[in-house]
Amino acid sequence: MAPDEPRVESLGVAAYEVPTDQPESDGTIEWDSTTIVVVHVRAGGHVGLGYTYADVSTARFVESKLEPVVVGADAMDTGEVWLAMNAAVRNTGRPGLGMMAISAVDVALWDLRARLVGIPLVDLLGPAHDGVPVYGSGGFTSYPLDRLQEQLGGWVEQGIPRVKMKTSREPDRDPGRMDAARKAIGDDTELYVDANGALSRKQALEWAHRFRNEWRVSWFEEPVTSDDPEGLRLLRDHGPGGLDIAAGEYGFLLSDFRTLLDAGAVDCLQADVTRCGGITGLLQVAGLAAVHQVDLSAHCAPAVSAHAFSAVLRLRHLEYFHDHARLEPMLFDGVPQPRAGVLKPDRSRPGLGLELKTAEAERYRVH
Repeated sequence: MAPDEPRVESLGVAAYEVPTDQPESDGTIEWDSTTIVVVHVRAGGHVGLGYTYADVSTARFVESKLEPVVVGADAMDTGEVWLAMNAAVRNTGRPGLGMMAISAVDVALWDLRARLVGIPLVDLLGPAHDGVPVYGSGGFTSYPLDRLQEQLGGWVEQGIPRVKMKTSREPDRDPGRMDAARKAIGDDTELYVDANGALSRKQALEWAHRFRNEWRVSWFEEPVTSDDPEGLRLLRDHGPGGLDIAAGEYGFLLSDFRTLLDAGAVDCLQADVTRCGGITGLLQVAGLAAVHQVDLSAHCAPAVSAHAFSAVLRLRHLEYFHDHARLEPMLFDGVPQPRAGVLKPDRSRPGLGLELKTAEAERYRVH
């Protein structure tokens, strides 16, 4: 390394817990707050920002396991640092919390790298698209019907042509919820559903036909758990035409995605850049999807995903998740907003173009 190449001088991490605007639930869990872990890395007079949506313990993990590896490293060698971080967590576990910690640091390092050369992150990655189509995502099972209709219909009014709702917590209630949703969004909007793995194989197969035939649903996410790739394949093989089966948001390691793809388990693969190893991990997942000729859909974290997935060749769309779409503008300056159903990265600023609103964020700080 040449003497003038910047080394990482410091790494800082904080966690913020933001209450939801009302109680939320899906097919398998309930929650009333969202925690975001934010990482800053400094080198050469610039600061890179990255984050993940994870438990506060992830912040402590970054400090204890990753900070010693990252500080002093060449700020431009993102791949080398990624490998070093993976090695550092070998005995503590890479899936789950470990990979979410790595993801946050990796995103921060890529942001720093782009800022050091003075260009937007999307341009450093090499864009294949000028933006990412989005679908509005929420429709929680805890919502009363009027709130469900207000949220889904509101996205359609904003020009978003596809929306997704949670199902399968209380299946007997779903027909009324589906009727209300379709009425609110009209006939021309695509309607997606997400069971979050709540159903058995036979239940999911029955509902797949109902969702498609009665409400013209075109996307069924995690009808069964992602730990059951054979069950997902069953839904692909025996479900109705026009209904895509999707999974992958809980993929942490490259092998998680390979398992789904080798099993022929999905029509569209999902990946979360804040879970699958950051930008470096996502690029590997995108290559794997391309080899299998399967589209890749971005799971949440819109401010990062707008940049990262604009570089994905087989891009489908981005989940514009209510909690994250609400939280990110609260905590960050520079968050892009969708226009006509597309989220475009801000190419007028270097890196991600994000800055933490320190004063506003402090009230939510838990680490």
